[in-house]
Amino acid sequence: MSARVRCRVLGDRSPVSTNDRRRLTDSGSIPIDPDVEVDETDTRPDRPPHLSWRYLGVVFVGGAVGTAIRAVLSSAFPADGGVDWAILTINVVGALCLGMLLEALAHRGPDVGRRRTLRLTVGTGVLGGFTTYSTLADGTAQLLGTGRWAVGSGYALLTVVLGLAAVVAGMWIAVLLRPRRTEAAS
Repeated sequence: MSARVRCRVLGDRSPVSTNDRRRLTDSGSIPIDPDVEVDETDTRPDRPPHLSWRYLGVVFVGGAVGTAIRAVLSSAFPADGGVDWAILTINVVGALCLGMLLEALAHRGPDVGRRRTLRLTVGTGVLGGFTTYSTLADGTAQLLGTGRWAVGSGYALLTVVLGLAAVVAGMWIAVLLRPRRTEAAS
């Protein structure tokens, strides 16, 4: 594995790959920052996690599951009078679940290992495929295109506001469901 360079920029100690080291030097050989340190023990791969086939695979499978669930629900409850209430409900429920998931995972520790896999599978994959703001945009455009300005604008605004409220509510629910730690008596 290539060595990683750690640089101190306003207190930042984040790793920089060897390839990016050229940007830290004037002539390619003398560091601009005299505090540049080479950490030979850092053996992380240069490939970012979002390009990993494993993670791409779990997002793909999760997305297929979420999309299938949405397709079944939206065909079971078709749009009524131009407003697609099933899609609005799907988007709000998905936002609620995403708020709960991300709050619960953030409380349990850093985004690595099983937590990262769960976040990508359920959050990005299942809930990303389940929710559909593109269908919201299409439905809104159709309503606006037929001259139903108030209904179209209200539908879009209601979905976004309820989605934001659902994320906050999901985070709050996750906090309430969090196991309480009891301190041992001294």
